Amino acid sequence: MFSLEQITTGIHQWLSNNFSANVVLVLEMTLIGLAAITLFALLGLVLVYMERKVSAFIQIRLGPNRVGPKGIFQTAADTVKLMLKEGFVPDGADKFLYKLAPFVVMIIAMLLLAPIAFAKNFAIWDLNIGVFFITAISSVSVIGILMAGWASNNQYSLLGAMRSGAQIISYEVSAGLAILTIVVLTGSLQISEIVKSQENGWWLFKGHIPALIAFVIYIIAVTAETNRAPFDMAEAESELTGGFHTEYAGMRFALFFLAEYINIFIVCAIGATLFLGGWMPFHIGTWEGFNLVMDYIPSSIWFFGKTFFLIFVIMWFRWTFPRLRIDQLLHLEWKFLLPISLFNLLLMTFIAIKGWHF
Repeated sequence: MFSLEQITTGIHQWLSNNFSANVVLVLEMTLIGLAAITLFALLGLVLVYMERKVSAFIQIRLGPNRVGPKGIFQTAADTVKLMLKEGFVPDGADKFLYKLAPFVVMIIAMLLLAPIAFAKNFAIWDLNIGVFFITAISSVSVIGILMAGWASNNQYSLLGAMRSGAQIISYEVSAGLAILTIVVLTGSLQISEIVKSQENGWWLFKGHIPALIAFVIYIIAVTAETNRAPFDMAEAESELTGGFHTEYAGMRFALFFLAEYINIFIVCAIGATLFLGGWMPFHIGTWEGFNLVMDYIPSSIWFFGKTFFLIFVIMWFRWTFPRLRIDQLLHLEWKFLLPISLFNLLLMTFIAIKGWHF
């Protein structure tokens, strides 16, 4: 059976047989970096194409259908266009911060890949505070957005960056509380332990109604955190032309554009890990025959299948609901989602103490 774990084990054994320990460490770190960059590039191509086709399906049209079969090379053509497009720095901009901001956003997205378990025994860094690491590092991404908006010396950019800062900081609270709901159930911050705890059923089903409420709140909150419609107030083309990245073009704009889709993948991967078992197959209690059949499907297929399902849901939101006003956006968080999240966490804590979950 296909397994990413077998591939990594084979590579490690071959390197260990031919090089010293220090050289093996450097080579493996280099390979991991190249693999992460390759994954970023592939996800960018796939998710942009997927977004266009999903929007076309919802709007009853074809979507890209000219460049390549079914338009599959349209995203590659757009990538080439962005690579060849001239980049410039606006007059009056802070050149250093203006150029640095896109790289800050991308580096933070790359760091968030470290604790995620893509398959069984397949993670870059399975540290014991994986969930805390993700929530802490993800909160830093707002610095890159604020940096881009301020350094551009543009009122639209600054307003978009301030909106994004308020939005991300606000909805991080509800997203964090939803994550804590599952941490309370598992009693661990380690990603591998959270996945292992769902061996006999996913927390979305085992955690009763509080787990379902936490899942819904998490999806809403991360949609707002990634500046996706109907919460795309940071960009709001009809009001701010492009928001915080109005003054960016060429590869610098491409980095912001790519980071948005990478962040969508990351938050959906975390949601799939916490609520849907991550790479864990769908198991039902003691149904040994059914569970054995589910185990034949490779763990990486389970992980990416669940992740892309959640990505589809977030894309579905974009093409279904109208954009909110900024005041409605903040009222939704502070007056509704936050109180519900706090009560839900308290209820889940009581359920975990009593052991009433499945």
